[in-house]
Amino acid sequence: MLLCKKIKIEVSQQDADALEFMQAKCRGLYNWWVMKLRSGERWNFERAKKSLRESKRYDLELRYVYGKLLAEVYYRLDMAMQAFFRRLAAGEKPGFPRFKPRHQFFTLCYPAMYLHVQDEKIILPTGGGGNWGPKRNQNIVAHLTEEPPDHFHEVAVSRDARGNYYCSFVYDDGDQREDDRRRTHERPKKLRQRPLRDKGIVAFDLGIKTLATGVNDQGRFYHIGGFRGYRWHNKQLDKIRSKRDRCKKKSRRYLRLSRVYKRVSERKRNKQRDCLHKASHLIAHRLAERAVVIGDLSQRQMVIKKQEHETPKERNKRCIRNRMVYNDWGLYSFVQMLVYKCLRFGKELYIIDERDTTKLCHVWKQMQDMPLWQRTYRCANCGLVMDRDENSAINIYQRFVARRGPHT
Repeated sequence: MLLCKKIKIEVSQQDADALEFMQAKCRGLYNWWVMKLRSGERWNFERAKKSLRESKRYDLELRYVYGKLLAEVYYRLDMAMQAFFRRLAAGEKPGFPRFKPRHQFFTLCYPAMYLHVQDEKIILPTGGGGNWGPKRNQNIVAHLTEEPPDHFHEVAVSRDARGNYYCSFVYDDGDQREDDRRRTHERPKKLRQRPLRDKGIVAFDLGIKTLATGVNDQGRFYHIGGFRGYRWHNKQLDKIRSKRDRCKKKSRRYLRLSRVYKRVSERKRNKQRDCLHKASHLIAHRLAERAVVIGDLSQRQMVIKKQEHETPKERNKRCIRNRMVYNDWGLYSFVQMLVYKCLRFGKELYIIDERDTTKLCHVWKQMQDMPLWQRTYRCANCGLVMDRDENSAINIYQRFVARRGPHT
């Protein structure tokens, strides 16, 4: 299985300027092609890639960018166009490729065969030299803060909001363990595998306050909480942004508050990512059930739409709710983590339709309206009283068993 290890690198100011120069040129080439495609030009990968030499004649600074990085731009654009055509054929929202903004770092992807790693240093080549004349920037020598994996496939250079640079190494987990065994001349250490029940099924209902509420085939309920520190961080971020708005732009105080804002934002993102990783690891690795079932919930379903004549109280409630859904929930990241972790630990993940699972009584099979503020499900026909998320999880489990069978 392919995994990725992200390692922070330390570069000099001269090397950082070289990275910024190359990513700016790659971003410019990408945006230029997006502009041409929006103007009506048909996409042809082979013809577009052959036009790179003409682009170098037009913009002479492209000669000082490593050629493999420029070639990777066409591959990224081709994947974006293929995804656009696939969504268009499926009748979904097309989502044409967008321009890459200037304030974001355009990721630089290096093939592994052209890189040299030695003595905790990685050498990243730059363009120029040979037929193009003298090199504008010498090869970048970056210090790795951790030991990189062996037999990596490619390296992606990125930058975070605070200006720190990272190298992401893509490698095969099986090859890595085999190489470690040969190096140490020891028997392979078996990973601690949790006991799995072959016929075990657990179904989860995803939510905002409680990230996942699940029930298994034995009737046991699981309650997994989500990220809880967003209120304190949002309060701090709002206070910093309010102070910065009263400052003169680009002043000393304005720049200092901007650095503090980035630091607090990064801390919030790290805590949120850590919470999602722990929740997905708990489901994919520690639970004994082999099959995991979740509903296909999307963030847009939980958004409160703007009303034509809404009161200030309703407007404030809508803004708080939508901010929590879009910025603090992290549903998409959680599902993506769950997908690859279930694959890694040998579990099967199923995503099924969860429409009306909250409104349906799992005993009487009758539906009733359930507004978001009503957290307890009460059935007037059978007298059922239970948490709405638990009732929804049972409905998802029953729906999955009815479609797939109990021994899937």
